[in-house]
Amino acid sequence: VYSIYYHYKAINSNFCNTIFANTSVFLSVFYRYRTFILFLTFLFYTAYHLSRKPISIVKSELHRNCSIVIRPADLNVTNNATWCDWEPFDQDNYQTLFGILDNCFLVTYAIGMFFSGIFGERLPLRYYLSVGMLMSGLFTCLFGLGFYWNIHSLWYYACIQVMNGLVQTTGWPAVVACVGNWFGKGKRGFIMGVWNSHTSVGNILGSLIAGVFVDSAWGMSFIVPGLIIASTGILCFFFLVEKPEDVNCTPPQHHVTQRPILTRLTLETGKQNPKVFMLCLCLTQGVMEFSLCLLFAKLVSYTFLYWLPLYISNVAHFDAKEAGDMSTLFDVGGIVGGIMAGLVSDYTGGRATTCCVMLIGAAPMLFLYNYIGQRTVFPHVAMLLVCGGLVNGPYALITTAVSADLGTHESLRGNSRALSTVTAIIDGTGSVGAALGPLLAGLISPTGWNNVFYMLISADILACLFLSRLVYKEAQGWCGRVPRVRGSVSPTAVFFAAKFGV
Repeated sequence: VYSIYYHYKAINSNFCNTIFANTSVFLSVFYRYRTFILFLTFLFYTAYHLSRKPISIVKSELHRNCSIVIRPADLNVTNNATWCDWEPFDQDNYQTLFGILDNCFLVTYAIGMFFSGIFGERLPLRYYLSVGMLMSGLFTCLFGLGFYWNIHSLWYYACIQVMNGLVQTTGWPAVVACVGNWFGKGKRGFIMGVWNSHTSVGNILGSLIAGVFVDSAWGMSFIVPGLIIASTGILCFFFLVEKPEDVNCTPPQHHVTQRPILTRLTLETGKQNPKVFMLCLCLTQGVMEFSLCLLFAKLVSYTFLYWLPLYISNVAHFDAKEAGDMSTLFDVGGIVGGIMAGLVSDYTGGRATTCCVMLIGAAPMLFLYNYIGQRTVFPHVAMLLVCGGLVNGPYALITTAVSADLGTHESLRGNSRALSTVTAIIDGTGSVGAALGPLLAGLISPTGWNNVFYMLISADILACLFLSRLVYKEAQGWCGRVPRVRGSVSPTAVFFAAKFGV
């Protein structure tokens, strides 16, 4: 008996050691893949933003103050006031023309984003991202080649911007869906806060790269970023792993609670009819509130993205390279703001409240930056950092952690299409604001930069108001009154599903 017992104990011990060893190996492989995917998707979207930034740096080179530029002795000119400008941006309406170029990109980006999620959920993410980055590189390079081909047609640059706006929509829903496949909900705010710094890192690198060439040959300010994003497209094709199942890893647990009956009914109905499915996602609690909040938050962020270097050049009287370098401080602040927003929202569980507090703080800081930020270098630098953190923090949190929370919510569990589509709905709505911001800045700036900042402050306040209901529900939860879970499907969705007769 003792012999059998000790023999059994030895076998059991060896079996347990084998199990734990295999588990350790599995976990190490899973975490290595997960870290690699996080780095890879960070690199991809850094390249996307890197290729968008040059136009904001080049604007101050396309239209300059020619009276302070030394003219070559052998140059014959007919107009001394605009001899150094690039036609057609040598006219008095140059700000309107810049606004047209911005909106050719941003309007098509906003429209395309609503369809991008639909394509992204049906096509392999690896192919979808690879083609998108290669095409983005092509159109970015074509814009820069206009310098070497001596093209002065507004239509050429506008058409390039339209096509680039469409192909750039391939990026965001795909990378968020890929990261959501690999990460559970536990520390998603912090992880995605760090990961979402790719937006600011891309803006910083794009500004610095464009600034190197802007004074000598502004075409290279587009060609070099275009080649970089095309190269990352090739990396994506060979190395991206879309989901853990592709490498025999178990996917992370997003939720552990049971789905409500109403939710199951709605989803089962939606699976039979794509229109009902889209409607159910839109009626998921939090989707519309965060979408409308992002519309105004992105309006502010993209106005800074496209107009801050020109504002610094005009108000602080820096040259194009110095203004571009100074504008990167806004994105440095955005990196810190995004990480802090993720940390605070993870700790408190209040995504909406975190966004609302930062938006409230952004409004007075924008006012102060416009009035006292340009007087000396130190307050300029300090206020750019603070404004960048408060403006980009909510934008970063909504486009990453909030989108992933809603797209992988327990009420949508089992539907792989939800994450990409919810991300596209939220970011597509936000992109409407991204298109409106630079357009309004182009129209308002001739009346004075003060009016532009009043517009930005108003947008921040409106963004905050759209989250008021969610903030109230989160406050109820902290006070011990448990509200309905954020992201559950409302009974209205069930009503519409039944009305469609599916």
